[in-house]
Amino acid sequence: METTLFNKDGKPVGYIAEDGSTIYAWDGRAVAYLEGDQLYGWNGAQLGWHQNGTIFDIFGYRAGFVRAKSPIPTQIEPPKPIKQAQRIKKMRQAPVVKPPNFIYGYSKKSLEELLERGAV
Repeated sequence: METTLFNKDGKPVGYIAEDGSTIYAWDGRAVAYLEGDQLYGWNGAQLGWHQNGTIFDIFGYRAGFVRAKSPIPTQIEPPKPIKQAQRIKKMRQAPVVKPPNFIYGYSKKSLEELLERGAV
């Protein structure tokens, strides 16, 4: 089952595919993936973490979440386009040290910007 990712306004902007790892932007492009709780871009850059249904940026600030963790009402999900063919993933950078505590204030970057940073 696919899991929708919502931004801080409750708008669906991406989703985790059935494989539980690949993250697609709403337009069907594979832009990121999960390696354990680490979030990497398709370009190999570590973008942040996925912790208990919340996406945190590299500085430990909240950027998005799944519906069950949303602090606000979420919008209706529009139909998803067909997934585009995945490109080859670039080699991952060394993991960034995880912050001792995640911060539930919002990231300066939107979830859309965060995911786009990982696109090739």
